[in-house]
Amino acid sequence: MTTLLVSHPSSLEHDTGPGHPERADRILVLERTFESEIFQMLHRELAPALDYAALLRVHPADYVERIKAAAPAAGLIDIAEDVVMSPGTWEAISHSIGGTVAAVDEVMRGKVNNAFVAMRPPGHHAEIARPMGFCFFNLAAIAARQAQAVHGAERVAIVDFDVHHGNGTQQIFWSDPSVLYASTHQMPLYPGTGGAGECGAHDTIVNAPLPAGAGSKIFREAMATKIFPRVDAFAPDLIVISAGFDAHRFDPIGGLHLEVADFTWATARLMEIAERRAHGRIVSILEGGYDLIALARCASAHVQTLMGA
Repeated sequence: MTTLLVSHPSSLEHDTGPGHPERADRILVLERTFESEIFQMLHRELAPALDYAALLRVHPADYVERIKAAAPAAGLIDIAEDVVMSPGTWEAISHSIGGTVAAVDEVMRGKVNNAFVAMRPPGHHAEIARPMGFCFFNLAAIAARQAQAVHGAERVAIVDFDVHHGNGTQQIFWSDPSVLYASTHQMPLYPGTGGAGECGAHDTIVNAPLPAGAGSKIFREAMATKIFPRVDAFAPDLIVISAGFDAHRFDPIGGLHLEVADFTWATARLMEIAERRAHGRIVSILEGGYDLIALARCASAHVQTLMGA
């Protein structure tokens, strides 16, 4: 397997302030992790800057300009609940979008089998015109639209195993039969969406909420019975993973009890579906994960699995 790792130092310049869980240290620990000899065969690329066309397929121009204009010249500002901007935030956003687009392009053109976008800020809470929960723009949605608009993908499946429900991704694709959004997440928990009855206008939203304290058995059962069959039946041309590792048992802001092996298992099963349905094409995008040791171990296992290691 040829796996692409996309990153950029601008991710370190998005400053969220002391004590904030979504912090630059998340990227630093991943950088150290991917320096290991295990990852010497990774194909690595620096993320290019913002692709406005890709961004505007998901978010309206006035919203984009409002976010861009909000960036402070100094200090930190809150632009929404749990959404902080610093002078370096827009640059980090720009490259996270550019990196997501580059990953999709490389995978869809067959230059690599799959890709992992190791950047921040995350995206799955961002709605069409609303920042939320550490997120400004929805990277998974941008990835799906890039695959469709530029590469002719008819169907894209987004699978989200972050501990929090991706309300933004659900909202964006609620009425779109060409994109399947499937999520496991803790419930009740922020942002309060993701009930099993939330199915979308065309039954292409699949939510498998998990109770607080759920561990490997419940997670794997939900994935095996509710998520994987629907993704397989949808026969996507690309699978996008919203790769949040905050469902790990050590995470400080989640209440699920997953282990590293659960993320390895889920990744491997999605790769099997991708091989059958999507010529192996997967683009994985970092979402949550706030215990640094757990994040490093989970991301390492996830990428090693993508590599076929």
